[in-house]
Amino acid sequence: MKAKPLEAVLFDLDGTLLDTAPDFIAVLRALMAEQQIRTNLSDSQIRSQVSHGAAALVSLGCNIDNQHQQFEPLRERFLELYAARLSQSTRLFPGIEELLASIEQQGLPWGIITNKPLRYATPLLEDLNLLKRANTLVCPEHVSNAKPDPESMLLACSQINCNPRNTVYIGDHRRDIEAGRNAEMETVAVLYGYIDKNDPPHNWGADISLETVAELSDWFWQRVAAHPAS
Repeated sequence: MKAKPLEAVLFDLDGTLLDTAPDFIAVLRALMAEQQIRTNLSDSQIRSQVSHGAAALVSLGCNIDNQHQQFEPLRERFLELYAARLSQSTRLFPGIEELLASIEQQGLPWGIITNKPLRYATPLLEDLNLLKRANTLVCPEHVSNAKPDPESMLLACSQINCNPRNTVYIGDHRRDIEAGRNAEMETVAVLYGYIDKNDPPHNWGADISLETVAELSDWFWQRVAAHPAS
């Protein structure tokens, strides 16, 4: 994709903007303790599944699939435990605050498009003083079709009045990149996120893949310098 002047920068939430894994790990371990489940499940194994959502985490921790009669009660209990500690250990990835400040200094709007339900995303962002800074927040409740469908991407662009073709979407999951591509956006895969080893990022079709937040910040400044807004 030929780069054009940026009109907006949009982010996935979990694993891209926020390191939510510590709270998800704690919640899953609490659920497993309630169920007296003892395994050798490592933090890294749990972390790699965070972007797949509550269902995947419950399946991993409790070793059951979604057809099991206890699956839905356990998923509801997991979400109840998560709601009680949304932002206890969750933080911006180191360097993301500086990147957001850089974006704001350039006068560019930024926003969040996530598959995280609104009832969790809103209070979490409020706790971290990000809700009012974001120019748009699109959750599954706002659209008929969640990522990788482009509907949420196009809605966000409509809300901040930007052309999708002049917008970048940054994410850590295949569906993020597919959604961005489906909306004809520029896409960035961030490899510091919650990467499932069974789905290598080089297969996602992103315009660029970056290992660290520092690389993401460098890319942003190079992108702005090479293609200044008209």
